[in-house]
Amino acid sequence: MKIISLSITIIISVTVTIYSLPRFSLKQGDRCIDCHVNPTGGMMRNEDGFFYGKNVISMISPRDKDFPLSNKISESVFIGLDYRTQFLYSKEKNRADFHDMSGAIYLNTNLSDKISTVAKYDFVQSIWEAYAVAKILPNDSYLKVGSFVPDFGIKIDDHTAYTRGGDYGLLFSVNTVQGLIFNPFYIHTGVELGVYINDFIFITTSIGKNKFDNLLTTDPAFTFKFEFTPSLGNFNILTGISFESIKTRNTGALLNTYIYGGFFGFANKYFSLIGEYDFAKNYLSKDYLSSAYMVEASYQLMLGLEAVIRYDNFDPNLTANKDEHSHLIIGFEFFPFSFVELRPQYRINVENPDNNNNAFVLQFHFWY
Repeated sequence: MKIISLSITIIISVTVTIYSLPRFSLKQGDRCIDCHVNPTGGMMRNEDGFFYGKNVISMISPRDKDFPLSNKISESVFIGLDYRTQFLYSKEKNRADFHDMSGAIYLNTNLSDKISTVAKYDFVQSIWEAYAVAKILPNDSYLKVGSFVPDFGIKIDDHTAYTRGGDYGLLFSVNTVQGLIFNPFYIHTGVELGVYINDFIFITTSIGKNKFDNLLTTDPAFTFKFEFTPSLGNFNILTGISFESIKTRNTGALLNTYIYGGFFGFANKYFSLIGEYDFAKNYLSKDYLSSAYMVEASYQLMLGLEAVIRYDNFDPNLTANKDEHSHLIIGFEFFPFSFVELRPQYRINVENPDNNNNAFVLQFHFWY
């Protein structure tokens, strides 16, 4: 089990990238594009997203009359920033350490009312995205061209979740991989089509080749996602399905991998519950069926402070016994001031209790 605890240390230190928190849009009944320049969420915030981070989620916010803030360089050019670092204490190693996790700078230029360009450079991970978005189709539906993260499942911002990247930092073999392929290095160069059928139905489909992840081939991959977000009384609902077709590598063999997923969520002003279940065919070996799922609940204790608990599970081979990996994460997300977040967490590896390899993490995040 030492390799599991080692992998937990590795993934905590390098796998968190910059995404939106899906439960925020679910609580507000908004779409990703309402707060982000990227229609599928994450990366740079637009003017509404900047306002939300400044005035809505934090415990204390500066008043514009006292200290005006803006991410505008001009009427059509915007800048942004995200940086995360953390303190980690490992029970197994009986030591503490500090880690840079990710640091990204953004630039958004609006070329017209319908066309914009977006660029991101992560100076910690040395990865980048750059693309153009043209909202030239009905209902602000769009074409995206360039290098970007494909839209699959619920894009939570913690990639230690097995439905995202999990333990992608180790060798790609059935003994060490703990999670799916959607890690921070999974960026495609290609084209994406996003269609808003109405205010509640959103469909994306994309095709492109892997750019940074050495564990995957550069053969074209296809991604599809259907999302339905109605409201029912005081609750906002999220449900949908995802699909991914990609070629993966395992000990020199090329595998035609297919990943199928379903996700759900519901939330009101104070409470949210989201979950995702995915299964993959030919992922770790030919004819293997693998599964990953997560469930996360949050409750707002007061303005700027939320309690969050998440359970993750990954089964590399559904036909084998006692090969699953699970962990439970209990913590808080504290926004004491505009654009500042503190995230204390206790991570419990659900396994043989004789293995004393749980960890405490205190993450620091600021953005603009």
